[in-house]
Parts: sequence; structure tokens; C-alpha cells
Amino acid sequence: MISVKNPQEKGGENELSVQLREGESQESLLKRFRKEIVKSRILSTYRKKRWYVSKSEQRRLAKQRAIRKARRKMLRRQQQQQNY
Repeated sequence: MISVKNPQEKGGENELSVQLREGESQESLLKRFRKEIVKSRILSTYRKKRWYVSKSEQRRLAKQRAIRKARRKMLRRQQQQQNY
């Protein structure tokens, strides 16, 4: 059995665990475990909390992401209009 605590839950009480199935290899167990970690976004949460980011920095980064997303959306629309 492989388990890890989920930092997204308050207090980190919920654990993510994967049981070894009958006849299952260690490699496939690790593969399933990695998939569960990606699905529950545990790793990305740890990476985000690795360093402190101030509220103003979070707002600035969110604004940059929104601008980038709007620009991509506009470019996709223009490309779709050119294809027709």
C-alpha cells in the first residue's frame, strides 16, 4: 500500500492510498499511484506552496494569465475566420 496526505483538505487529514491488487506488479501500482496524485492535484499544490507568494503578486500573475488567455482566444477566432 502506498499513501500520502492530501494538503488540499483542511488539516491534511484525508490520505490518498492505493492498494496492491492481486497479481499486480510494483510498476503498475506506482503507475496507478502517480495517476491518482495527478488527478487529486496534490503535487501541483505542493509546488505552489513551496514559496510564499504575496496577495499582490497573486493578483498580478492572475491578471497576466487572463491577458494571455484572452489573447490566445482572439488568435484562435481569427484563425477560424481565415479558414472559412
